[in-house]
Amino acid sequence: MGRSVQWMVLVIFLGLASSLAAAERSLLVDSFSGRVDAKGLPQGWELKENSGKAEFKLEREGNNWFLRLRSENSSWTLVKEVDVDIREYPILTWRWRVTKLPEGGDVRRKETDDQAGQLYVVFPRFPEQIRSQIIGYVWDSVAPKGMVLDSPSANPPPTKIVVLESGEEKLGQWVTEKRNVYQDYKAFFGGDPPRLKRISLWINTQHTKSSAECHFDDIIFRKP
Repeated sequence: MGRSVQWMVLVIFLGLASSLAAAERSLLVDSFSGRVDAKGLPQGWELKENSGKAEFKLEREGNNWFLRLRSENSSWTLVKEVDVDIREYPILTWRWRVTKLPEGGDVRRKETDDQAGQLYVVFPRFPEQIRSQIIGYVWDSVAPKGMVLDSPSANPPPTKIVVLESGEEKLGQWVTEKRNVYQDYKAFFGGDPPRLKRISLWINTQHTKSSAECHFDDIIFRKP
C-alpha cells in the first residue's frame, strides 16, 4: 500500500471516528430535512387536533429546512415518541422563530392561555392522563421572560411552564434555546426522573380567537 493510499485511509478512519464520537454525544429528535409521511406529516410525528384546523408545512430557506406551525383560532400539537435518559443526555437545544404572536395571549390565566411557540417534554407515568409529569418551554406574548408557573390549563397532569421568550423583541428572528432538562425536572418534581418518552410542539389561539405562527428546527438532546 502506497503512502498516499495509507494517508487517505487514515483520514477516512479519523473522520468516521469523529462522526461516531459526535453522534454518541447527542440524540437528534429532528432537523426537519424535508421528509414527510403519507399523511404529509414530518416523518415520525403524530398530529393531535384539539380544536380548529392544524396548519403546518416543512419549508426551506436556502439549504436549510424547518417546520412551520400556524394557528387560526385553533389548538393542536405535533407529537414525537422518543426514549431519552436525561441523566445521560440532560441538555436540550433547539431553534425557533416566532413571526406572529397571539394578540391578548397570556400564559398566566386560563382564559388567555395562548402561545405561538411551545415545546413540551413528557415523562409518562401510569395512568398517563393523571400522573404524567410535563415541562413546557414557551414563547409568550406578555408574561415575563424567566417566569416559572403551573400551567393554568392542565388539570391534571402536573405541568410546569417556563417562559423562555416573551413579546416582540425577537419577533422574526431565529433564537437558539438551551435547557438542562434534568435540572429542571429535579427542581420542579424532585426525585429521580423516569425516561423522557415524548416531545410535543404545540401552538394555540382558541382562547383569544387570534392567530399565531412559529417555526422550529434542530431539536437535539446532548451530553454535558
